Amino acid sequence: MMIPVRCFSCGQVVADRWEEYTERVNKNKEDAGKVLDDLKVERYCCRRMFLGHIDFIDDVISYGRK
Repeated sequence: MMIPVRCFSCGQVVADRWEEYTERVNKNKEDAGKVLDDLKVERYCCRRMFLGHIDFIDDVISYGRK
């Protein structure tokens, strides 16, 4: 999980909703817009944080110390 804790634009905390969002969108195949509505993410800038995020932590970990 490497999503920023707060929205870059407005400063609202967004990281606390990330796990539920990814579970519902990826595993349950729900519509991302409806999930964000259910999670009360209403501002465009905060929605961008979820929709534009690419979870690359697994790729970065593979380049760790040897």
